[in-house]
Amino acid sequence: MKLLATLLILALPIAQAPGTSASPAEGPPAWAYPENPPGSKAVPDDGSLRHVPDSNVTYTLTQVRDLFAAPDWHPGDHPAMPEVVSHGRRPDLYACGFCHRADGPGGSENASLAGLPVEYIVRQMAEFKSGARSSSLPERLPPKAMVSVSKAATSAEIEEAAAYFSGLKPKSNIRVIEASMVPATYVTGWHLAAVEGGIQEPIGQRIIEIPTDSERFESRDSRAKFIAYVPIGSIRKGELLVKDGAAGKTVPCAGCHGADLKGLGAIPRLAGRSPSYLVRQLYDFKHGTRAGLGSALMLPTVANLEVDDMISIAAYAASVAP
Repeated sequence: MKLLATLLILALPIAQAPGTSASPAEGPPAWAYPENPPGSKAVPDDGSLRHVPDSNVTYTLTQVRDLFAAPDWHPGDHPAMPEVVSHGRRPDLYACGFCHRADGPGGSENASLAGLPVEYIVRQMAEFKSGARSSSLPERLPPKAMVSVSKAATSAEIEEAAAYFSGLKPKSNIRVIEASMVPATYVTGWHLAAVEGGIQEPIGQRIIEIPTDSERFESRDSRAKFIAYVPIGSIRKGELLVKDGAAGKTVPCAGCHGADLKGLGAIPRLAGRSPSYLVRQLYDFKHGTRAGLGSALMLPTVANLEVDDMISIAAYAASVAP
């Protein structure tokens, strides 16, 4: 029940004073692993109906919070969701579409599933369940929720969800912008959002990935979009790392993920994915918290990478059309 209660906060705007995000001197970068402040409380439901652009559907905040009913603002955008995606199974198998959205774009706090190979999705669920796939900050709610769901789901449910998400076409929902100054941010729902008032701060060596419309994203609209601000010059640096390894700094990504980064066989695409998510995966592979079948192939890739290199790789990959 503790995980269930905390997951309710995961989906919602938080009543808290905003502040700027910062990167710690050591350990996982805070901007890539945002954590809700202690004592965060969900905003109460006032009973009003929520709307999003280009949809006639309405939901109350209580309905948007329901872990067992994925909001479906645009039912014409995707085939009928299987039960495990739309509703899950009470009491402990949350609807896959609740976190990953009805047609799989996910958000910066979790993974985009649209178009990923069935074999890859099934394998990741097995690795969450076995403990092979963890996180450098395992107490964050997104990885904890995945562990919980992986243990609750049957093999048939996992296969059904994997087939559904694999059959969806990935969307281009992230605009990557190189910048020296970026919006000041605060953490809500395990992602960054811009502070009101247009306050700016230096980007430093960070990626600042925020929804263009926070209310739309928090309403779990699968058409919500993001802007990812990245350091100036990082896209070109990332392209060199991805395409030729930057003179031995790393292993070129094309051999496994394809020249266009759209994946090969059971290897997932990198193109157009959340750069915050990509940095977390590179960091977790390097520090051994993400293991499993693919980790041996990733180790030579990440062995010599610093966080700055991970930023550049993620910036370039996110800038490529999915």
